[in-house]
Amino acid sequence: MNIYIAEATGTAILILLGNGAVANVVLNQSKGQKSGWIVITAGWGMAVALAVYTVGRISGAHINPAVTVALASIDAFEWAKVPGYIAAQMLGAFIGSVLVYLSYYAHWGVTEDKASKLACHCTAPAIRKNGPAFMTEVIGTAMLIFGVLALGKVALGAQDGQEAWTMAVGTWFGPSLVGLLVFAIGVSLGGPSGYAINPARDLGPRIAHSLLPIPGKGHSDWSYAWIPVVAPLLGGILGAKLFILLQL
Repeated sequence: MNIYIAEATGTAILILLGNGAVANVVLNQSKGQKSGWIVITAGWGMAVALAVYTVGRISGAHINPAVTVALASIDAFEWAKVPGYIAAQMLGAFIGSVLVYLSYYAHWGVTEDKASKLACHCTAPAIRKNGPAFMTEVIGTAMLIFGVLALGKVALGAQDGQEAWTMAVGTWFGPSLVGLLVFAIGVSLGGPSGYAINPARDLGPRIAHSLLPIPGKGHSDWSYAWIPVVAPLLGGILGAKLFILLQL
């Protein structure tokens, strides 16, 4: 059970620090209010790195169903473990979102904008067009998976997909490179859809948003919720397959 506890813990850390950065920027009367997109993307990048440092040696630090499915699709992870990993990631994401809610407890009531409150939990497109948002999520997640595998192989000398992932998250500097990659994706591709690139990161906190007693929170935007789930799963598989195909 250690690997599943590790995945839940790592994902909770990811959401606590990542969505915590969002809350710090968008909620009223926060010390970091209006500090901008760079703070948010830097927060997510460091959140990923710290989560991977914490649990990478135990579970491989997938902390993302798109990663788990992508690795399984190239025979770099056992399909039998996929459901357990995804369940643990979803639970961890939910817990992380609850912790963000508690950390900013005094700020929900003084924030009038419903979209800002939702943004502290899950993503939404900047322009309400599902097709472009879907495409952005596919591209961003493909870049994530391809990038991590490439870092493991090119920078660290791995020979196949499983070894590439293990080396990318298991060395002392590998998680920092992964965090830098996520920061780059956020800065470059995060504008159109908020770069969920992780079904658990979006769905777990969206469920939390729907259940938590957040004052004046509004709806949880369930009509959009399928995109940051389906698109990252597809993008992750494409990124992994492309890595195997090119064998850079």
